[in-house]
Amino acid sequence: MENHENNNQKRPYKGGNHKNHYNRHRNGKHHGKPRNKPMGEAAENNELEETVPAESVKVQQQENSFSTGFSPEPEEERKYMFDYEPEQTIEKPKEDANIEVVGIKFRNGSKIYYFSPNGISFEKGEHAIVETVRGVEYGEVALGNKMVGESEVVFPLKPVLRKSTKEDDQRNTENRKLEESAKPIWHEKVKKNGLDMQLVDVEYTHDNAKLCFYFTADGRVDFRELVKDLAGVFRTRIELRQIGVRDEAKLFGGLGSCGRPFCCNTFLPDFAQVSIKMAKEQNLSLSSSKISGACGRLMCCLRFEQDTYEREYATFPKVDTIVDTPKGRGVIVESSFLTGRIKVKMNNDQSLKIFGKTELKPLGMIKVKEEVSEDLKKLEDK
Repeated sequence: MENHENNNQKRPYKGGNHKNHYNRHRNGKHHGKPRNKPMGEAAENNELEETVPAESVKVQQQENSFSTGFSPEPEEERKYMFDYEPEQTIEKPKEDANIEVVGIKFRNGSKIYYFSPNGISFEKGEHAIVETVRGVEYGEVALGNKMVGESEVVFPLKPVLRKSTKEDDQRNTENRKLEESAKPIWHEKVKKNGLDMQLVDVEYTHDNAKLCFYFTADGRVDFRELVKDLAGVFRTRIELRQIGVRDEAKLFGGLGSCGRPFCCNTFLPDFAQVSIKMAKEQNLSLSSSKISGACGRLMCCLRFEQDTYEREYATFPKVDTIVDTPKGRGVIVESSFLTGRIKVKMNNDQSLKIFGKTELKPLGMIKVKEEVSEDLKKLEDK
């Protein structure tokens, strides 16, 4: 027995020791194959490697390490997986505001468009003549001269032609009268062609080079003959533009259920998708009369308030959450971060009790099958 132990000590290491052989097998190394140097090896191990076989040192260092039984990853992958340091957020340098613009909005619209002032100084409330993709238009200055960065500008940036003169103001007034006189002719020609189209608005460009009719209709309409008839009367370029019910409300304006002017007509530049899910997350009554606007679609305020609800409910328990309370276990049936009150239906007696956020311990969520009525589905944008 002594000779056998001495022979094992004298014999060069080839993994023959049962314990070391098991460790090498556990770490995915067989038959004396070299393995990658473990990451973060101490400096003193380099001195030890001069007299002790490198494989023996590495196996001993891995005896207490966790292994999955797979071959070790390359050193670069190990460093990425086990020695990862969170990437530091680098603040981007502020963009230089080196482009001078003037903000102009047009009739029946709240969106502000940037134009190059072309060396002219403008004040808010003044009027200007600009050239757009639709032609020469008469607009109101909503933002005076200001400097902005390139990311805020849509190129090419068209220049302002001039400040409006008295002649321009007078011509704009005359164009409004011509637009009103064009409406009866529209109705006459639509009736003649047997079309089902509802006129929303009429708009002349400032130079009278184009006359645009805005209308609503159910489905697509073949209005080629109508365009010919209108062009024969007005002797100018005719454009017919079909719009949706939201655009109609934006053009006409009005008062919402809150008593304030329509959001789309006052400050919303564009329409965004609105869904029934937003009404549910905001704990609103799923009644078509209470969550729909004058246009017959879901109210726009559901969308631009949704970001606030998502941010607050990220740390606030939601409806249908199972919670532990000081009075037992229950399910949240009503939750409002605005008031901080959470109404819980208790499991023991089915009573409703009100708690604060700090009194509850969330345990999970109840899976509820959401069913939306056909009337509510019609309110969503297609």
